[in-house]
Amino acid sequence: MANKQAALRSEQQSAGRLDTAQDAATQDAALRKELIAGLRGGQAHAKLEDVVKNFPAELRGEKAGLPYSAWQLLEHIRLAQDDIVRFSRNHDGKYKEMNFPDDYWPKAAAPPSAKAWDASVAVTQKDREAMVHLLEKEPLTERFPWGDGQNLLREAITLIDHNSYHIGELLALRRLLGIWPPK
Repeated sequence: MANKQAALRSEQQSAGRLDTAQDAATQDAALRKELIAGLRGGQAHAKLEDVVKNFPAELRGEKAGLPYSAWQLLEHIRLAQDDIVRFSRNHDGKYKEMNFPDDYWPKAAAPPSAKAWDASVAVTQKDREAMVHLLEKEPLTERFPWGDGQNLLREAITLIDHNSYHIGELLALRRLLGIWPPK
């Protein structure tokens, strides 16, 4: 299907029937759609919701030979995502850089409570949707007036890459703990 659409567009461009502005708008919309799909997971990536679903509370602090527990990975995803989202919407100039790695990783292997786990999942989902909102409304390639050359496209790709990597680690941890797939 995608090849047929590309061929049709190529024919239209050659025939002069598709103006550059319309083509750019079509490409922009397609890129935004793909970025949003990447953030939400699926396709070739595990979804956060699937990986944390029914994660047994008594195993959330276990490392199973890995450097981090499920709690530490979940919180790291939340903290890093929050940082990227706050940086990306720094219109008010109040963004404050975090210290790596101390501000990005929780010290405790286990969550303080089941509520803390649930809250971390909910905030991670909420912040992900905040980035989706930015991707729907803000320019993708304009350099931010703050920072050192970043733009929304770069931050979205960074977030997709970062979350996918650590969600994959969560999935591997579930396998090592013998709790994949979720029941």
